[in-house]
Amino acid sequence: MTNRFRVSSTLPRKLEELGLTPGAVLRQAGLPMGLFALDKILVSTEDFFALHRGIAEASKDPGIGLKLGTEERVERYDPVKITAISARSFRDAVARVSRYKQLTCPEKIRVVERGNESAVQFLWVLAHEKEPPLLVDVCFAWIVDMASRGIGRPLRPKRVELQRTPAHREMYEAHFRCPVNFKARQNALVFSKADMDLPFVTHNADLLGTVAPQLEAELAEQLTDKSFSEQAKGILKQLLAGQRPGIDDLARELHMSTRTLQRRLTEQRISFQRLLEEARRELARHYLLHSSRQLNETAYLLGYEDANSFFRAFHHWEGTSPGQWRESQKSSQPAQIHVMPAPAGRRSA
Repeated sequence: MTNRFRVSSTLPRKLEELGLTPGAVLRQAGLPMGLFALDKILVSTEDFFALHRGIAEASKDPGIGLKLGTEERVERYDPVKITAISARSFRDAVARVSRYKQLTCPEKIRVVERGNESAVQFLWVLAHEKEPPLLVDVCFAWIVDMASRGIGRPLRPKRVELQRTPAHREMYEAHFRCPVNFKARQNALVFSKADMDLPFVTHNADLLGTVAPQLEAELAEQLTDKSFSEQAKGILKQLLAGQRPGIDDLARELHMSTRTLQRRLTEQRISFQRLLEEARRELARHYLLHSSRQLNETAYLLGYEDANSFFRAFHHWEGTSPGQWRESQKSSQPAQIHVMPAPAGRRSA
């Protein structure tokens, strides 16, 4: 998975169509003014979040994210989105988008089954902060727009779950045509499980057979410099967002049988349990060093049932508690050299 977001080259044009000046957006975001002029626009997660906060601040339109996420012009779809609307079903489309997004951003789409419901969630693998509300709006609007285009009629989620405080409820319920629950534990689009299996009238086997193999080849090339165990560990880190993946889940993501995965791990003299523990330990250190998340939230993101289980595991790894380890790492950092801040609205690249 890449560690950079590839920003669509069509974004500046879309912003202008919505009455925004791209330069004003970049100024509000504190990003380089020449960013949109680059042939390939690659930004960190931090800057990607800043870009969407800049859009919200420059627009002042509470519905701007919903408008950005709704794309009427299919010719603006990138190859990943083309595979989505060419897929066999809504579920197949989400799975393909999640898989191929590894080529363009450190982002994961997860489908969580809850009885007769399926919750679609977006996970920001390298985020050190909460995602901007506008970005959630963009992603949720795009999923519903893509699904509606695929099945050939408007698709209504059962409900939308948002972590933010209540605001503009009527606007969101009018757009998604369903109830919206605020102050939820996670941001999620909740559909009926039956809706996830609706066939796409836009399914195009020939187009899918042309685009998907190329994307698979790019994925394979991206992973050539990593050992198999490192590849597997990287995928486990993506799966470890609020759940505890099993070996079957990892095998499914690697597109191989569980038996083949077990054999490959045995060849590299590593067990699945050890790989899972290493992924958890590395993610724990990353969250504690680079995030202001509460320890309870960190425990949840690592797939532990409760904070005490996480504390025990961390003490086993590091010989101290997560909080003490975080403080010791901060105190051991070299003193920072303070410089005069850039003018308001600007930041060095």
